[in-house]
Amino acid sequence: MPIPRAAMTTGPAGTHAARLAAWARTLPAAAGRTRVVAVEGRSGAGKTGLATALAAELAAPLVRMDDLYPGWDGLLGGVRVLREWILAPLAAGRPARWRRWDWAAGAYRDWEPLTAGSDLVVEGVGCGARALSAYRSGLVWIEVPDAERKRRALARDGESYAPHWDRWARQEEAFYAAEEVRANADVIVDNAGDLG
Repeated sequence: MPIPRAAMTTGPAGTHAARLAAWARTLPAAAGRTRVVAVEGRSGAGKTGLATALAAELAAPLVRMDDLYPGWDGLLGGVRVLREWILAPLAAGRPARWRRWDWAAGAYRDWEPLTAGSDLVVEGVGCGARALSAYRSGLVWIEVPDAERKRRALARDGESYAPHWDRWARQEEAFYAAEEVRANADVIVDNAGDLG
C-alpha cells in the first residue's frame, strides 16, 4: 500500500527509510527485473542521508547523481548518462555499467559494472526527470525550506561548493520548472527537522 503523499514528516533517516523500504517492496519492477526508487530534492535537502539509509534497508546498490554529472553545468548530462548507462540496459535485460565523474580531473574515470538485483536506489537532482519515468518504480521528493537547504549544503561541502551555489541553483530551478518533479512524486518527505 503506498504511503500517502503527506504522511511522512520530519524525523531520523532510519525512520523514513524503514517506511519507504516497506512501501518500495510493494512496487512493481520497472527497469527489467529491478525496482528503481528515486530520491529527489534540491541541494541540501538531505537526499544522500535518506537514500543511503533506504539502500541499506533494501540491501540495494545506490547510485548518486553527483557521481554522474559531467561537472558543475552537467545536471542534464547526468540525467542522460543515468538513462543510457544504467536504466535502459537494465530495462533491456543487459548488464549496467557506469563511469564516475572525477571532479578534480574534470573527466570520467574508467567503466565500472553495476550489479543491480531486485532493487536499486538512485539519489540526486535529475533522477526524477520525466525521461526516466518508464524506468522508475517510485519517486520520493524531499522538502526543506530554501534557507535551511543552503545552510546545510554549505556546512557539508564548505568552500568547495560555495562558489558554485548560484550556478547550480539556476540549473535546479530550470529543471524543476520544466519537469515538475515534486508534483509527480509518489511520496513527499518533510525533512526540515534533524536529517542533515
